[in-house]
Amino acid sequence: MVAAGAAAPLVRKRVSAPPLVLQTIAFAAPLGLCVAVRRSRARDVATCALQMWAYLAAYKAPHDDPDAQGARVHVRYPIDVDRVLGLGELPSVRLQRALAQNGAHGPEWRALDRVLVWAHWSWFIVPHGSAAYILLRHPDRFPRAAVMTYAVFNIGASVYWLAPTAPPWYAASVAVEGAAHPPAVRRMMVEYGELFWRDGWGPLYSVFGGNPLAAMPSLHFATSVMAALLLSEVSPVAGVLGFTYTATLGFALVYLGEHYLVDLLAGAALTAGVRRWGPRAGPALAGFGRAVAALEELAHEAV
Repeated sequence: MVAAGAAAPLVRKRVSAPPLVLQTIAFAAPLGLCVAVRRSRARDVATCALQMWAYLAAYKAPHDDPDAQGARVHVRYPIDVDRVLGLGELPSVRLQRALAQNGAHGPEWRALDRVLVWAHWSWFIVPHGSAAYILLRHPDRFPRAAVMTYAVFNIGASVYWLAPTAPPWYAASVAVEGAAHPPAVRRMMVEYGELFWRDGWGPLYSVFGGNPLAAMPSLHFATSVMAALLLSEVSPVAGVLGFTYTATLGFALVYLGEHYLVDLLAGAALTAGVRRWGPRAGPALAGFGRAVAALEELAHEAV
């Protein structure tokens, strides 16, 4: 199960099996590992890594057929909602007009711009780094923290399959039905990435990108909110740091043109829903965990 699950994301474009079958195999890998290997911190880390490997495939797979995804993408409704939230103007447009600077030779990158871009890039380690901190300092709280964190990832990915939604920078590059002009939003993160990383930007972005129409809800914001809440449960200082980062990231996502404000609100609602309804799923999850543990015992008794 572990080998098949680890391989499934790699071969998804080469086999004719339905995507749902391949994703089921991929998400089976963490379960297989929990049967094959005794519980330890190393197994906890590997289980989370296999979960994220399966999630990454689930995130990218809808864009394997760009034309089919493009035919289903929602572009207009986030613009309409954000114009209401922004009192007639998109918050991204307001912020870029007020703060972004252009000189005679193109964009001028101030310290604020660099800080916000790096806040965006650092997101790739924040949710997992927060879970690792809890594993090391409060291992008894780790199972709940991991379930809460990766539930947000997986539920969000399912929405990307069902309702692909364009971010501001994408809408700015296409004609929006019923709109006289597309929103004038720059994708500042990519502009700075090309400047900072130069020839390395393309390969780097191909690894961490892969689905430009996965904006609603914002998992950047949702998972950061969850990380901050979980950190606040174990340490006031860690919680303050977590919420400071989350606020910075939220501002960055809107300012840089990566997300609409409504995407962030939906991400926060997703996190609130997981925390609100997660305990109701607790008994079922605990029973499932005991079943996996029983299989683990049988496997190692046999050995």
